[in-house]
Amino acid sequence: MEYIVDRFEEGFALLEPSEGPFRVEQVPRDRLPSETREGDVIVREGERWRVDTAATAARRERLRRRFSAPKRPG
Repeated sequence: MEYIVDRFEEGFALLEPSEGPFRVEQVPRDRLPSETREGDVIVREGERWRVDTAATAARRERLRRRFSAPKRPG
């Protein structure tokens, strides 16, 4: 399952599932790869986590396009 790293608080990462029921999970920061940043897409594989660099790059690009698109008059 894929998660998005929402933020870090007091030694924990708060993760949001990329789909499905919205339920924030807390994971100890030291259980994630050291390169993990806020906004990264991470995948749980058994007891290990990995950053999905391709999914993270695609997500960042979608967000960049969404927030840089000109506003439509309305």
